[in-house]
Order: sequence, then structure tokens, then C-alpha cells
Amino acid sequence: MKKVENEEVSWTICPECQGRGKKSRGLSKKVRLRYQLAFDQFEKTKDEGIAPVRPKGHLHSCLKCSGSGLVHSASPPIADKENYPHVAIIGGGIGGVALAVACLHRGIPFTLYERDSNFDARSQGYGLTLQQASKAIEGLGIFSLEQGVISTRHVVHTTEGKVIGEWGNRKWIQSEAKTSPKRSNVHIARQSLRLALLEQLGGQDALHWEHQLVDFAACEDGGVDLNFQVDGKMKNYKADLVVGADGIRSSVRRLLVSDDITPLRYLGCIVILGICPLSALEGPHSSLLDSATVFQTANGNERIYIMPYTADSVMWQLSFPMPEKEAKMLSAQGPRALKEEACLRTQWHDPIPPILAATQETQISGYPVYDRELLSSELLAKAGKATLIGDAAHPMSPFKGQGANQALLDALTLARGISRGCRPLSQWRKNGIRESVLTKFEAEMLERSATKVKDSAAAAQFLHSEIVLHEGDAPRGRCLKKKEA
Repeated sequence: MKKVENEEVSWTICPECQGRGKKSRGLSKKVRLRYQLAFDQFEKTKDEGIAPVRPKGHLHSCLKCSGSGLVHSASPPIADKENYPHVAIIGGGIGGVALAVACLHRGIPFTLYERDSNFDARSQGYGLTLQQASKAIEGLGIFSLEQGVISTRHVVHTTEGKVIGEWGNRKWIQSEAKTSPKRSNVHIARQSLRLALLEQLGGQDALHWEHQLVDFAACEDGGVDLNFQVDGKMKNYKADLVVGADGIRSSVRRLLVSDDITPLRYLGCIVILGICPLSALEGPHSSLLDSATVFQTANGNERIYIMPYTADSVMWQLSFPMPEKEAKMLSAQGPRALKEEACLRTQWHDPIPPILAATQETQISGYPVYDRELLSSELLAKAGKATLIGDAAHPMSPFKGQGANQALLDALTLARGISRGCRPLSQWRKNGIRESVLTKFEAEMLERSATKVKDSAAAAQFLHSEIVLHEGDAPRGRCLKKKEA
């Protein structure tokens, strides 16, 4: 991600690539001739066999917008209410706010609803790692993250402190190995990223706070009626498209797809999270706490993962197998019990015990880990003028760090799909928003996220087994795949 300052400017889609960030190079003469010959041969056989698929030109990054899909604008685009659908976004988390930002840049009218009373109403998660999405956020008008921290080293230890795996930029530089360029992982507090996205919308007033969705239904004029509970009263709103971005226990998903069909699936372990300022640690600091190193320690049952949270603090994530009933009970007992359990299980090498001991109870939380069975396109096809993104569509365990990444990609992809599928003269109102936009979007989203869900579920198992102790300079999942191969 570019290390430049975010400018206080408005954005609109790039006229060269129409906000996609990529342009087609077109087909070479050789490819066009080959396709034409194959098509002519198909026609000569009186349509027997399978018709050749018309090739697509290779895509390249748009030079005008440097691949972001955005260019500067004197003011935010005016919402085009005549041509575009009005989008009701349910959920003001990372995915919902990102979708609102992407709609803003494209002049797509939207309203963003959130059940919480304000930005800090409840715990909003801890740190997250931007992987694929570190590039995607440029498509949301964010070209630098002031609070973001880039890690350049990842180390895996046994509980005695023996290094059994190491990788990252510093490892490659030290070894002088010939490797292809690697992307950097950007670590940032979830709330910091959420705030950066909200700033694109002009601040927190862009959300309709304290709006709890009750139900919605298609109405005779072709739109959707939505009912919310607001301060003990019912309020009605209208939209053309409803997008559920309201998390793993999504109200929108429950209304579209019964929880009986795709219930929460317990992944057999609990996670305890904490944030510790480096200033709270006494004595000399470990080289692992240089604000650029991620490290994990495991014994085949418990596993702790510690990463930079800000330039002067770290986030830790301890996880271990536990029956669901016990995991729920421990979580319900609150931060003190969670901290005691964490400290008891991690009398390991430094600096782990001091970090956990110095973490204040107010900075600790814990929960059983769940996901859901993968949705199918057939299930969503019945959703009509509604769809899902992020954890509402494909919840996954936190062990691959993919939840926020996939939500950001979903948001940008959906906004681009609306911009393309509902452009003037598209007749989307006649053909329906599902045929014009949603079917293609959902197929792409489900295909992209499916491997992430599966890999995250698998990680919940192998990170708490002997496999994690395999010696090798690569992520544990990659080691497992090599062994299986």
C-alpha cells in the first residue's frame, strides 16, 4: 500500500476504466482468428458439439487511476436516483460502511442502518490484518492508513521458545534468496479502519443509528418496504435493494435463509483476545516486540498469536479446544475469568507471560468460534431484491485473518456490479435487480470466499494439533498442504 497522505478530497469513478481499476488490452489478431475458425467449424457441423467460448482480453491496471478505479473530484458525486437503485445497507461494520463508500463514489443512492446507538456502543473487535484488501482499500479512496502497522517478520515457536518457522521480508532479505516480490500485511485496529471509511462518508452522522431491522418485503411498486424498531417505535423505509452486512448472526440472512437450513457450526475451540500497551511491560523489551514482528507459540493444543496492534501496543489471541457448553460458560463469566484462564494456560517463554499479566481486564474478551455451512447460489436466488456480504454471507473462523478482507472485497465488487448492471439504458427495473446484478455478484462472491471459509475451518483444527509444530519456514497451512501433496 502506498505510503502517502490521504488527501481531503472527494472521489469519483475513473472515466477510463469506469471504476473497475482495470482495462482490457483487447484480443490479439491471432486469438481473434483462432476463435473465428473454431466458430466457423462449429457452424459447419450444424451446431453439433459445444460452441467455442469467445475469449476475453487480458486485463491490465488502469494507468489514469493507478488501478484504484477512482480519480479526484471537486465534490462527492450527486446520487443518481433516476437511474440507480436505492440501496438499504443493514449493518454499519466494516463491510456495510465500505459498501456505502463505494456507492458514494459511484453516485448510487444508499441509506446505512446500524442497530447500535453510536460508534463506541459495544466492543467492535480487535486488530485485523489486511492481505488482499490492502490493495482493495485504494478502491475505497483510502491510500494510506495512519494507524496501520506493516509487519516484516513472522516467527513460530515451541512453548520453550525454540524457533520452528520464520518468514517475511526480513527473512528473505537476510537469506538473499531469489524470491518474487511479496505483498505486505497491514495490521490495524478494526475501529481505526472503520473510522477511516466513515470519514469518506463525512463522519458518523452518515449512519442511521439505533435502527434494528424487524422485517422487509417486496411491495407492489417494485421496491422493498423495510420495518425497523427505533427507540421502541416502528419506522418504515423504502428501498430498491436490501444488503445484509450485519454479521454472523445477521437478521437479513435469518429472514432470507432460515437458521435451520444453515445453522451456526461450532468449530470446537474458544478464542481469548487482549490488547497490551508496550509501556505496561517492565524490563528490557523483547526483539519480538519491535512493532514489525508477528509471532505465534503453540504446543499442539493451546496456541497464541501476537501481532502489532498500533505502533506502541500488541494484540494477542489465545485459542484452544473446548466443548461448546464450557466455552459458552467461560465466555459468559467475563474478562477476569478469561484472563485467569489465559494466564494459567500460557506459562511459556518470554515475553508471553508478562504480556498477558500486563493486559487490563477491560481490554480482554473471549468467545466460542463458529462459522456456517457454505451458502449456495440456489438458496440466494430465492432472495429476490436482497443479498448478503461479509460475515452475513460467509462467516469464517478468525484463524486465517480473512473475514474483513472478504467483506471489503464483497463491498467493492457489489458496488461495481451495480454501477455496471444498472447504468442508464440497462432496463434493470424491467429485468429485475437480481438478473441485472445479484446473480453474477453472488456467484463470484461465493466462489471467491468458499476456499477462505474452508481453510479457516481447517485452521481451527490443525492449529490446535501436532501439525502446528511442523518445522518449516512457511505458514502452518502451507506446510500441511505440502505434506498432503
